[in-house]
This record gives sequence, structure tokens and C-alpha cells, in this order.
Amino acid sequence: MDLSRKIKDEAGRLGFDICGIAKTRPLDQDRQVMKNWIDSGMNAEMKYLERDLDKRSNPVCLFPGARSLVVTGTSYNTRIKQHNEGVPVISKYAYGRDYHIVIREKLEALLTSIQAWMPGIRGKAVVDSSPVLEKAWALEAGIGWRGKHSVIINRSIGSFFFIGILILDRDLEYDTPLPGDICGNCRLCIDNCPTGAINENRTIDARKCIANLTIENRDPIPEEIVPKLSGRVYGCDRCQEVCPWNEWVKQHDHTELMPDERIINLDRTGWLNLSEEEFYRLFKATAMNRVNYGQFVRNLHDALKSLS
Repeated sequence: MDLSRKIKDEAGRLGFDICGIAKTRPLDQDRQVMKNWIDSGMNAEMKYLERDLDKRSNPVCLFPGARSLVVTGTSYNTRIKQHNEGVPVISKYAYGRDYHIVIREKLEALLTSIQAWMPGIRGKAVVDSSPVLEKAWALEAGIGWRGKHSVIINRSIGSFFFIGILILDRDLEYDTPLPGDICGNCRLCIDNCPTGAINENRTIDARKCIANLTIENRDPIPEEIVPKLSGRVYGCDRCQEVCPWNEWVKQHDHTELMPDERIINLDRTGWLNLSEEEFYRLFKATAMNRVNYGQFVRNLHDALKSLS
């Protein structure tokens, strides 16, 4: 219990906004839900999700000896918006430094502290590039509930937050999942999705999802989707923007995730004139490095078409 409390205190000191701890176990039900989702083709071109289902659902397969998962949340919620009207829109999570790097550095620092307290303890830091069902473990650790848009919601910081996980090979004091369906009868996220990509069972049809189509997708964006982009050139925040739980939560104060002024000040001419060199200079250190310049140009063309 003392170690668990120290871990949570240290997580807060390092800049994590929320932290919970879950006991390692096979998530058989979540594995089946994911398999059914994949079998229906809703993972679109993300074929990598079809691999390593055992690792995704059971941390022991990823990290032998795993006993506990420390699950953290780091808010990126901000009311700062791009300053110019009629410009391509990017998701909030790409405003600042690449979160994969930011969260991993914090998790590694947390592991270093834990190993100083308990020499010999082993751990593995996980950000969403690793095969782990992060949302499911966030539920297990009690740091939030799954909204109808499939995103985890926390009472204190809403849903605009990054999940980070530290897998450890020691038993700890565990938190419990939140009871009940806290979203109740609200379905604003479902009804406001521009393309109807949100299923009734808290999953997303990636074939329709603007976030997937502008990031993971390598093919042309379907013609019927283009008019619904509303200028979105990278990602989509619509389902979270309408969620009441995000209305009154405080803005984040993480320096690394603060919006890059060069990006949010770009006007329409600036976007149109971005050369390949300028594109990589602006975005190589952000989460937008997920797309290459060719994909960006494709997205830019379609985003501007949707604004005309």
C-alpha cells in the first residue's frame, strides 16, 4: 500500500494528471470484442491490429512476469484554437510536442524512481505504439469510464488526455473500475459524428472515421466523406468537443504540450504554400509526423475543398 501511494504521488510530481493501478489478468472479453470488430472489417487498413491479440489482451505475453499496471492520464485539453478562420484544422493532440515521446519520458522517469525505492523491480513503459489495450486497462485501473465515443472519460480532466502505462513485475494495491454507465442517456457524440462512424456498442467504424481517414489511411479519402471534413486536415475532435464532460474541466498546463505558435498562427496562404521542407520542420516533432508530405497534400486539398 505504501509503495502504491508513493507511485501515485511520484506520478503527480512528474506531471501526470491522474493515476490508477490495475492487477494483471487476461482480458478475454475485451479480446473477443476486438476480434469481432476486426472480423467485421471495421479496422479498415489498420491490419497491424490483427496481430498480437494475445499480447494486446494479456500483458504477461508482452512482458513476462507482469503483475501490475500503473495507468496514467495526461491532459492535453486546451481552449486555444487555431487563430485564423477558413484554414485547415488539426486535432488538439497534435498542437504540441509528440506525446509518444513526452509520455514515455515521464514513464521512464517514474520507473527510475520506483527502482530506486525497490532495487531489482522490473518494468516496461507503454505508450500507444505498443500492443496493449490501453483503454481497457484505464477502465481496470479506475481512472475513467468508456464514453459512447469509445474514448475514456475522467470526471476531473474530461476525455482529452493521453494514456500511458507502466507494467511492473510486483504486486501493488489495486484500484477498482467505476460502476455503471456514467454517460446515461446522453448520445451527443454519436449524433454529432460528421460521418456516423460511432457504433452503438462504444466502438468506431474506422472506415468512416475522419481521424483514421486523415492519418492511417494511405488511399484517397472517399468522395462521400470529403464534404464532411469541415476543413479537418489531421484527425477529428468532434465527438469530444460536444461531450459535456469536457465543458468545464481546466485547461492543461504541460509546457511540452502547449500549442506551437507557428502552427496555430498559420493562415490559409501559409498552409497552401507549405513546402515539403517547411512541413517537416514544423511538424516533425509533433504527432503529425504520423503522415508524410504526400498524405498531407492529399488531406490539404480535400480539407480546403470541404471549406469552399
